[in-house]
Formats: sequence, structure tokens, C-alpha cells
Amino acid sequence: MTKITTLITIALFNFLQQNICVAQEKTTDVAQYVDPFWGASENFWFGAHTFSGATVPYGMVKLGPDCNQKITNSGYDPKGKIHGFSHVHVSGTGGPPKYGNILVMATSGAVNVIDYASDRVNEKATPGYFSVDYTTYDINASVTATHSVGFHKYRFNKRGASNILIDAGSFLDWVKGTDPNQQLVGSEVKITSNNEIQGYTRIRKGWGDGAAYTVYFYAVFDTPSASSGTWKSGKLYPGSTSQPDTNEPTGAYFTFNTKTGQEVKLKVAISFLGIEKAKHNLLNEANHWDFDKVKNDAYQAWNKELNKIAINTGTDTVKKIFYSALYHTMHQPTNRTGENPLWKSDKPYYDDFFCIWDTYRVTHPLLTLLDENRQVDMINSLIDIYVNEGYMPDAWTGNSFGMTQGGSNSDVLIADALVKGLTGIDYELALKAMIKNAEVPPGGDERKQGRGGLADYNTIGYISTDYERAGSRTMEYSFNDYCIGVVAKALNKSDIAEKYFKKAGNWKNIWNSSIEKNGAKGFIIPKRKDGTWQTDFNLNKGGTASDWLYEGNAWEYSFFVPHDVAQLISFCGGPEKFETRLDTFFINKSKINDPILNDFYNVSNEPDFTTPLFYNYIGKPYKSAERVRGILRSSFKLGIEGIPGNDDSGSMSGWYVFNTLGIFPVAGTDVYLIGSPALSKSTLTMANGKQVVIIAKNASEKNIYVQSCKLNGKPYNRSWFRHADIANGASFEFVMGDKPSSWSVKGALPPSMSDEK
Repeated sequence: MTKITTLITIALFNFLQQNICVAQEKTTDVAQYVDPFWGASENFWFGAHTFSGATVPYGMVKLGPDCNQKITNSGYDPKGKIHGFSHVHVSGTGGPPKYGNILVMATSGAVNVIDYASDRVNEKATPGYFSVDYTTYDINASVTATHSVGFHKYRFNKRGASNILIDAGSFLDWVKGTDPNQQLVGSEVKITSNNEIQGYTRIRKGWGDGAAYTVYFYAVFDTPSASSGTWKSGKLYPGSTSQPDTNEPTGAYFTFNTKTGQEVKLKVAISFLGIEKAKHNLLNEANHWDFDKVKNDAYQAWNKELNKIAINTGTDTVKKIFYSALYHTMHQPTNRTGENPLWKSDKPYYDDFFCIWDTYRVTHPLLTLLDENRQVDMINSLIDIYVNEGYMPDAWTGNSFGMTQGGSNSDVLIADALVKGLTGIDYELALKAMIKNAEVPPGGDERKQGRGGLADYNTIGYISTDYERAGSRTMEYSFNDYCIGVVAKALNKSDIAEKYFKKAGNWKNIWNSSIEKNGAKGFIIPKRKDGTWQTDFNLNKGGTASDWLYEGNAWEYSFFVPHDVAQLISFCGGPEKFETRLDTFFINKSKINDPILNDFYNVSNEPDFTTPLFYNYIGKPYKSAERVRGILRSSFKLGIEGIPGNDDSGSMSGWYVFNTLGIFPVAGTDVYLIGSPALSKSTLTMANGKQVVIIAKNASEKNIYVQSCKLNGKPYNRSWFRHADIANGASFEFVMGDKPSSWSVKGALPPSMSDEK
């Protein structure tokens, strides 16, 4: 080979390598399909309460509008006026609001700090960006964000005095007189130059009735102000440069003599450690004034995450719902690594587990598939909370334990991670944390730590009517105990495993086989400590935290044995009666227009998430397909009310994502159930770079039934698979049709505890 030929060959090789790298790095613009307003309704029961403002995936700053009466969970409300943009929010949660801290509002004319809200039009949002026109003041407001910095841009369309207010005492409220409203503990502001300000706000309570948390901030303008001042409890102090903390709401204002159309930019960095850390965050993340760059970087950060699932479908409607749903699963828990004010640790720190009761079922299993390193970090954060605070939480928000909905569901995350082969977790230490949940009654508030009612559960095998949520807790503790058994078995601790596998059957202790309703026989009902039954219990009545069942009724919770469906089927009288029971559950429509106190199946209730696929356990996967597709079709749509009920930190959105793909995880196990793939092709790219490809030939609204399936080119006749089948990549090829088929009817049934332990 000549020297010239060699050089040409090398050049060609380098060119091809560069282009291959470019091709590998290039992402499709799927973020364009995201509608941040999807599900943003603030209807108390039926609104999804999703966050519509500017943030990056798992970002600490969630810079969004606080609207109407500021009593909304995400801050946003399509009704009423806008009060401004605050920097800390959550997404999809219910109950009393949390956060809404460090609010910024732009006004014109005389400074008014009592009633500065504005009418609004022209709201626009894309991932990482939000803009709106304040019609009261003729101002356009635009915001974007980095992980820890909110970036504001205000265009003042009137010449003259224009103001930017920083309200350090603002927070999201709730219905007056209702506990636990957030409460201001104190706030402080200090103007350090004609374009700089720093301070903090300290708030307590809100959802979970949490301890006080402090948000520090440092802010800088790109334009020197003409004048400034402060306020305290609504009283203005022109020319003042500081307001110390006297347990009253404080704020500051900057006035600019603007020309028509002049823009003023503002960067607000936050920290949970202190003002100096907030300054560091600003210099580290946004040491420039290029608003469009920050906006584009945020958009591309979302695009990178969303590209982990590529879908082929002929309709933009499906793309918009799918990617909006996937987007919602990536807001929280919030990554506050390096921002833990409670203890020093080299472990990752995540906040806003809100709540694991919601997210363990689909949101975390989805994260395991798409970003297992982040899932490992979240689990290590939970274990670190145990090491330093005594228990792993079921809910943790505002650097504080939140309300435990039911069981100790961090146990499920540990088991799920272990059986799926996640590394980088100290499972021995995790098991200690799990066992403490199961054995040591919390000395403080049973609503926040460990397991309530343990005195009963560990002596008589169930929780008696002496305790609240006795029924749902008994069912959930049984599942949690199964998860402990799984981890103990994997660590070769056979005695511990056997103990907890036995306790995993405690749900049977509140099963009354003589109770019959709507043709179904056998239900869980309240049981007193002396072993007698409360037989007059209304099976269709759900409840809240003080009732026997939490957010569900006996119809729903009698199905909640995800670890041993085979045994549940036996208790229901066998496969045929179980099928009839499922049919009754889904065919009967709830007569009560309430997502908690419903009669039968309720798509917005997390305990019901897996039930539509339970037909797989009796060899009738085509009925699972009917249920799942029917729910997808009737309950999810475009628009602000497009999600059926609270999104619960992306839980409802995750349900949509999995079921649209046609697979569904049984959390705490390595099993996935096959439903009805709705897309012609889906490609999931996992953290190891391997891909799971799901092809569904002829998939359509009509063709919902699997006719045949191949896994990695070989015929596959099971309506389930294990995580190991896809961990190193896999290819599913389904053929879909408009009529039920014999596929998987005689295949091996999904495994249950009684089959495997």
C-alpha cells in the first residue's frame, strides 16, 4: 500500500468514525411533543396537579407560576390571577400544598406589595421554559432554569418606573383554617448592591406536617436599579437595604427606569445549605446572561432523557400524550445531592419522595429500565436517611419525614433493585433497615416512620380495628414482608427469609370467606383484636387516613396480593370464579363521583394499578388487553384534564407509559406482565446501552389482541417475562389482531410466591 493510499484510508476511517459518533450522539426532537400543561388541572379530586413551569430532569429549582389564591399543589391554576414565579415546587401531588418559595413578580408604576397579582394571557410552555403576559402591567415574563438557578427575563412594554419584587415570605397556602397548612417561620432579605440581593425563607408544615425547612437565595440583575427598598408585613421601607428575621413576611423591590420594550434579566440561585452555597450554585451553573442558551440547554437535557424511549406511531396525539407522560415521570424525587442540611454524607441525597407508596409501582421500575444509576442513587439516599434518621421513609419532603400512606414501601424498592441485578447498593445494610421497619415500632409519630400497628401485626398476625388503616396496612405489610424475604433469601439468610415469607401470608388473617357481594365470595373485612369480625362493613366504601382502608375499598384491596396472586385465586374459589370476580370489578361502573370513595375499579387508585393485568394469572391475557386498552382509551386524553386523578409524582403517567408499551412491572419482583402493545414499534435504551425493541405488527385501536409473539426471534408463548430476559437487550415481535387468540392461553402462568419460595 502506498503512503498516499494509507493516508487516504486513515482519513476515510477518521471521517467515518466521526460521523458514526455524531450519529450516535444525535437525538430526535421528541421534546417538541411534550405539553407541560398536560394534567395541570387543580381540581381537588380529579386534577393531576402536574408542574407546568421551568425545570430540568430531577431539578432542584422548579420555577413555576403561582396562581389564583396560591392554594394549589403545583402552584399553577388555569383560573385567576398570577402572583409571580416561585422557585420550589412539586408535581402531581395531592393534599395540602408544599413549597412555593422565593417568589418573583414584575410590576409597573407605583410599588404595591399588598396586592400585586396580575391578569394574564398568552401562557406558553415547553420543557424547561414558561412565558406569560401580565396584562395588568403590560409586561412579558419568561423563565427558564438550570438545576439550581432560576433565570428570569422581563420585557417592560411601558416606559417609566418598572419594578421587580422578591417576596421572601410567600408560600403556597391551603384552605384557611385547615391543618396542616404551611406556616411562615421567618424570612430575611438583604440588598447588597444596586443589582444584588440575598436572603432566605423558613417554612414549616404543609403536606406531611413537616419540620421547618429553609431555602436560601442569592439573586443578581443584569441591569442596575434606579432605586430599591424592602418591606415587612406589607409595610414599605423605601431605601432600606435589609429586613432581619422577626418571624414576619419580608421582601424587597428594585425599580428600573425602563424604556419601551426594555428587558431586565434576573438570576436567582437557591440552596438548602446557605447563601454562600447559593452563590456557588449561580457561578457554577449560570455564570453568564445568555437566557436562550439556558433555555436551550434545559430543553436538550429533557430531550436526552426522553429519547431513551423512541416510539413509532402514526398519530401526533399518541406522541404528545406519551412523551408528556414520560416527562412527568422525571420530575421527582428531587436531586439535592450536596444540599443536605441535616447531616454530612458522601452519599447521594434526594428529597421529595412523595410518596413511595405511589411511585414504587411504576415510576421507579421505569427508572430502573432507563436510568438504573439514578435509581441506585435514590435507594442509597433512602438507606442514608435510615442511617442518620432511624428509618427509611415512605415519604420524605422538605428534608423531613412525610406521611406514611400504608406500608414500609422502601422495602419494595430494595427488593426490586436486588432481583433486577442493580449493583452499588449495600444490601446487607438495606436488609437491616427493612427489618427495623418490620420489627421496631416507631417511638414517635406512627404516621411518619416505620410501621404503625406493629404491636398487633407481630403478635396476632393482622392489625385490629384498634388502629387506623388496619386493613390496608395489613395487606401492604404482607407484601412488604415478602420483599424482606426476597432480600434475605438472596443474601443466604434462610431463617430470616422463611420467617418473612410466612408473614407474607398474613393477608389471609383478615380474609373472610363467608362474605359475598355481587356474586363474589370472600373479602377482607375489619377484624377486632379478639378475633371477631365486623360483618356489617360496607365493601364498597373507601376511606382516608383515619379509616380501615386507605384510598380504596374492600373490592380493591381484596385484590392486593401482588406477590401471591396464585394463592389469591385459590381463596377466591379458583380461576373461573376469579375471572368472574374481575369481570364484575371492571364492568361495574362506580356510582360515586369520588376517586377515593368509589365503588369498584378506579384507575386513579394506585392499589389498582396491576389489577387490570391479573387475567394473565388465569391464562386469559386477551381480557387483560381489553381492560388495559379500554382504560387507556377512556381515561387519558390531551389537555389540562388529560390525566385521571392526581399524577402522584409521575405515577399515573408511568402507568400510561408502561401500558402503552404493552408491558407492566410487578414491583418487588423481576416479573413483567404482557398486556397489549399499542405502538407499532417502541425502543427502550437502557443505561448499559442495550435496547429493548417491542414491535407490534398491525397494532391499532381495533387490533388490541396478541396473536403471536417472538422473543429474540424465537416463538414465545408466555404472557410474562423476567428482567433477566431483557437486561442485556431483547427484541419482542408481536402480531396483533382484532379478535382474541389462543396465544399464551396454555402457556406457563406468571409466578407467585407460593409457586417459587
